[in-house]
Amino acid sequence: MKYTYKTQNTCSRSIEFEIEDGIVRNVKFNGGCMGNTQGIAVLVEGMKAEDVIARCKGIQCGFRGTSCPDQLAKALMSVN
Repeated sequence: MKYTYKTQNTCSRSIEFEIEDGIVRNVKFNGGCMGNTQGIAVLVEGMKAEDVIARCKGIQCGFRGTSCPDQLAKALMSVN
């Protein structure tokens, strides 16, 4: 199933992704630091959503209180 999550307090504006049988697929960050967000998307491709959440939840970017990986974890938690 396809989802779009509106991010908060990050340079990226939203995250598009799919979850198939608990597996993360086709992650795309809209906006943000292109190299970093593309890297995150490639690294989590094919991972279990619960594993992505465990690894990315709580990662900070400066003083923002969140980060693009943290927002991805929140996006996945919102649909699980």
